[in-house]
Amino acid sequence: MLESVMNAPVEFPHSFSAALSHNKTWIGDKLMEYTRRQIREKCSCDFKSVKTFYQADVVNYLGNSSDTGESYNEIVAEFVLENLDTFLHSIPQITREASYRNSSHDGEYSASSNRVEEITAIRLFNHCKDGTEYDFIGRIIDYQTPLKSKRSDTAGKIDLLAYDGDTLRLLELKKPDSMETMLRCVLEAYTYLKTVDTAKLLCDYELPASSSILACPLVFKGGNQWAEMQKDRTQLKKLMAALGSKPYYITERGNSLYIEEK
Repeated sequence: MLESVMNAPVEFPHSFSAALSHNKTWIGDKLMEYTRRQIREKCSCDFKSVKTFYQADVVNYLGNSSDTGESYNEIVAEFVLENLDTFLHSIPQITREASYRNSSHDGEYSASSNRVEEITAIRLFNHCKDGTEYDFIGRIIDYQTPLKSKRSDTAGKIDLLAYDGDTLRLLELKKPDSMETMLRCVLEAYTYLKTVDTAKLLCDYELPASSSILACPLVFKGGNQWAEMQKDRTQLKKLMAALGSKPYYITERGNSLYIEEK
C-alpha cells in the first residue's frame, strides 16, 4: 500500500506522565485524591446516563487510588466491564433522516485554522481522494459525519470513516497533545457506533450491507493515549477486546502522515 498515515475535568498544570505516577488528579486548582470506592461511586452515578458516560469527568481522571494504588482508569474500565451488557444495550440509536454523507465535504480548510483535529482529519481524507489507501485501515471516505437527526438530539460527529473493502471503521481522532485518556476515546467511539443507524450508514455510502463495522481510536504515536497503552492496563485492554476496539496510531514525517498499529 501507499503512505499510511478531561471532557477533562481540568487543564492539568502537570504533565500526563507525571500525573500517572501519583494518586492525585487536578480538578480546577485543587489536587484531589480518591479511594477505589469513591471512584466506583462516581461511576455508578454517571452510568445512569449511559449514552453520555464517556463524557463523565471520572473517565478522564489521572493517577491512582489512594488506598489500593490502582489506576483510576483501570477502576473505571473494570466497572464498565462489570456492567457491559448495560453499556452495550442502553445507548439509543438515532436514525438520521438526512443522508449521513455530506456532499459539501470537499477537503478544503483554512491553513490558519487552529482546529488541529479537524485539519488532521481533512488531511487524512485528502490523501485518499484519489483512491489511495492507508495501511491497516484502508481508505478514508469521509470526515465529521453527523449523527444527529434533529438539533435536540444528544450526539456528536464521527471524526473519520475508513473502509478497507470488508470493514468500515468509525475512527475517534485525537490531536497530538490531547489530554483525554484512551478510555475516553474507546468509550466515545463505541457510543457513536451504537448511536448510528449502521444499516443506513452503509447504504448512504454505498457500501455492502455485509460489511463489518468497528469503532476504534486514532491517536498520535508518542501522545498521551499511546503512552497509556505501553503500560499495564489489563482492564482497559480487556474492555477494548470486548468492544472490538483496536487502536491505530498516527506518525508524522515531514508533511506526510502514516498509520501504525503499535
